[in-house]
Amino acid sequence: MKFTRRRLVEGAVVTALGGVGIDRLVEWLTASPRRRQGAAPRPRPREQHVLENARIVVDDGVEVLVPPLHHRVITARLKGAPGPEGQQEFERALAEVEVAPSPVAVTVAWGTPYFRRFVPAQARREIPVDRRASAAGRREVRVLEDAERFPSDPEDTILEHNDLAVLLRGDDPDAVADAHARLFGELPELFAVTSVRKGVAGGGFGGAYSLPKRMVTGAGIPGAELMPATAELFLGFTSTVKRGLGPPKIANVETLGYAELRSGYFVGATHMHLSHIDEDLLAWYLNFDHGERVHAMFRPGFEVSAKTQTVRQGPHEVRTIPELHNDYARFRRIGHASAMQSASRLERDVVAHDGTVYRKGTAVPQRADFNTIDNPFAWSADPVRDRMKDRPGAGVHFVVFNPTSDDFRRVRLAMDGVLPDGVRLEFEPRSIGQGLNSVLRTTHRQNFLVPPRAHRSFPLSELKA
Repeated sequence: MKFTRRRLVEGAVVTALGGVGIDRLVEWLTASPRRRQGAAPRPRPREQHVLENARIVVDDGVEVLVPPLHHRVITARLKGAPGPEGQQEFERALAEVEVAPSPVAVTVAWGTPYFRRFVPAQARREIPVDRRASAAGRREVRVLEDAERFPSDPEDTILEHNDLAVLLRGDDPDAVADAHARLFGELPELFAVTSVRKGVAGGGFGGAYSLPKRMVTGAGIPGAELMPATAELFLGFTSTVKRGLGPPKIANVETLGYAELRSGYFVGATHMHLSHIDEDLLAWYLNFDHGERVHAMFRPGFEVSAKTQTVRQGPHEVRTIPELHNDYARFRRIGHASAMQSASRLERDVVAHDGTVYRKGTAVPQRADFNTIDNPFAWSADPVRDRMKDRPGAGVHFVVFNPTSDDFRRVRLAMDGVLPDGVRLEFEPRSIGQGLNSVLRTTHRQNFLVPPRAHRSFPLSELKA
């Protein structure tokens, strides 16, 4: 029998709060463990994107951050100009979600359409300017710019125009669903939901059968049987290696000096990129043996023991730009991680505004991506435009925090072989020489600005135009 979304929900109506396929499938397959909560609540960090109480485990001798198991992103458009009452009501709802019996991490991000439509004068005054991008482009570039298509993107990649996106993360799927309902189901006068995106990450540490493996197997995705049983994500490798992710505050707009702040309003803010990417699991596992997958994911010629999933990604493992040129000349290939590290790692020691020293080779981006079998979303207000399909499909909702849109752009271009030194390594789009890119297809993209927690509810709307 065909395994469709209708079968997943067994006839349940999929509403703007729904798309319950992933949640029900995961409930049938496994129970989600709860993390230990602290005895007393602590003041929450200024930054929305920083996860509190992150657990660290050691896998294959490598420290790994354990991500929340269940993720959801809701995108929306505002129904009208936000007023003081609406701002206060949304903030109350956000606060309630964070202190619920099973708290959920909430990150509220705002797109360029919101700033242009509702607070244009305030945005021109307050949104920080990107110093590096402005100098390179010889024009004023803000830390938030519209998304663009990249060399390996299909021509039909949709560049979205949502006013906001809310990222929910937690170990309890019911708590995540309750947070969704509280923020959007109970505030219908404020928002028109445009999409719901659901998925999971992790659960495979310590030899456990991971949630992504359970989900993709239960959905009958081609190639699922070839995926490692303990993989954190569909493609088999651990993505939350501690030294492969930026330290907590490095992605703030102010930390590395990339941005010129107009005032203190956006101190503690960051940039968030959101995209959906189809993953061809059958091609990944059939066309590449384990050693070739290591070469594609990390770098050609790199060797690890068979079945290794967690690979060291510290400063000493970072490939230099001359080494990337040598890899290309020798193999006519590049590795996904090594290419991106040319732009995602600090090229020198940096002393931050608060005196923190970030050493050369330190990672800057903070990833929060998660796998999905929604194709591409759990629910869409415009299913024709979003090319919604009834059958499940392997994919990833890619969420990453960088200091600026341009910083994300530099890293993403490096993934396509456009290196920081200006050299472009020639590849056909999604060619085998690009390794991982050959099995990926981006369907949607958008950039967002994540204000500090104090200004997360309709930022800038309380200021005079």
